[in-house]
Amino acid sequence: MSYQVLARKWRPRNFSTLVGQEHVVRALTHALDQQRLHHAYLFTGTRGVGKTTLARILAKALNCETGITSTPCGVCSACTEIDSGRFVDLIEIDAATNTGIDNMRELQDNAVYAPTRGRFKVFVIDEVHMLSKQAFNSMLKTFEEPPEHIKFILATTDPQKIPVTVLSRCLQFNLKQMPREAIYTHLGYILKEEKTASEPAALRLIAQAAQGSMRDALSLLDQAIAYAGGKVSEASVRAMLGTIDQDYLFRLLDGLSQQDIKAMLAVADEMESRSLSFDGALQDLATLLHQIALAQSAPEALGPDLPERERILALAQQFDAEELQLYYQIALHGRRDLPLAPDEYAGFSMGLMRMLAFRPAEVGAVAVPLAAKKKPESAGARSVTVAAPAPASPGIARAASTPAAARVSTQAFDGNWPTLANQLKVSGVAKQLAQQSELRSFDGESVELGLAFSAKHLADRIYQDKLRVALQEHFGKPVALKIVIGEISGNTAAVKAQSERQARQGKALDSIHGDAFVRDLMDTFDATIVSDSVKPT
Repeated sequence: MSYQVLARKWRPRNFSTLVGQEHVVRALTHALDQQRLHHAYLFTGTRGVGKTTLARILAKALNCETGITSTPCGVCSACTEIDSGRFVDLIEIDAATNTGIDNMRELQDNAVYAPTRGRFKVFVIDEVHMLSKQAFNSMLKTFEEPPEHIKFILATTDPQKIPVTVLSRCLQFNLKQMPREAIYTHLGYILKEEKTASEPAALRLIAQAAQGSMRDALSLLDQAIAYAGGKVSEASVRAMLGTIDQDYLFRLLDGLSQQDIKAMLAVADEMESRSLSFDGALQDLATLLHQIALAQSAPEALGPDLPERERILALAQQFDAEELQLYYQIALHGRRDLPLAPDEYAGFSMGLMRMLAFRPAEVGAVAVPLAAKKKPESAGARSVTVAAPAPASPGIARAASTPAAARVSTQAFDGNWPTLANQLKVSGVAKQLAQQSELRSFDGESVELGLAFSAKHLADRIYQDKLRVALQEHFGKPVALKIVIGEISGNTAAVKAQSERQARQGKALDSIHGDAFVRDLMDTFDATIVSDSVKPT
């Protein structure tokens, strides 16, 4: 017996085995069970999501010898012939090659005859958007008043090219792209049934490469089995797809966190020696940066079984949110500019150097050459630098323990935390932390702030460190900082600013309502004022 590819062997035969299109299956199941049948159905969606498969299952449901049902038996002559592509009353037409009006006239001539074997004569027109304008016009009458024994099932990847006169006569169902997790789970089930060993990371790579298409995923799985010659391993799939080993990317980001350009370029050299795609590397780097940003703001969004999850969480502690946003943009722009670079290596390495060159400065930091910057003692510890008077070695920035003479002089604090929060020399998320917090206590040596549960994501250690340095700069001496998550009264800079905005808005509305000209307009034209359109100046 000849080998049958996985995409055909594992094509769903009924609604229950169709993966990832539950919303469409539910609607069709209810319609079939209640005998509420339409004469024309339109399935839209990208390639490989199940449009043609769904059309064949629907044809079986309509023609099964047990009756019209949402659960066709799969063993009667009608079901088996449809599965094998031999059912005489299922006519499949490829509109990509049969685009003209003559093809549609032939279809209409065929449509007047009663079914030969089945209950309904089912016409499946794939890529229906490829039909010519004249062909669509010739179909309209048949679509509007079809014979009772005719059912049309249209499939397309581009529904916007279908005339609205045809769309209005169809029940339209939009098939969505398959979620990666659904593809991963289904591939694992198939390999278990095929008795083929695999590594979970390999299946996740295939699910990612499929880009929402189950058919593409099964074709890639077939290729991976042949490539590996046995167990589908992560290494073999990476080699087959030409994807970048994640270890390269983690090493790049480790070097970036330590501002070690030599280590980063060494990784780039190693990638070039292995002829790896720098375009793919930038794409995967952007994906990794996105995952790290998620780990900072919503760690629960990272799946518990995500490969390298612990390394991603560790990197989330080494970068600020502002840095990640910048690096993500540089990766995207670097990929866009790669064809314009002298060569791919130059474009990729320049992108790495650009990440270091445009790295956001620390609070109170002075710009110094990268080679003159001192590495932090650990990947998670970040040194904060301030301008030092007459340094012994040019370009060397001293750490935060600079003598008090180099600091801002000590300032008095009257307990008005909202005002102080706006004055502190801090930006980004650390600024939000200051503005969303309220003062609980201050004794001259330590500050205790309260933060609402809804804003607890702002209390990351990185942002606390930045706020602590800003307080130290303001008071001219070391200040301990403690953040307490819990209920707050609302005496924060953010609440105060919101109240001030509302007050200004109220005054602006009162001014508009009190204007004589506006009142005349309202009386003359029975007009009303759209409050949201009024902005204070």
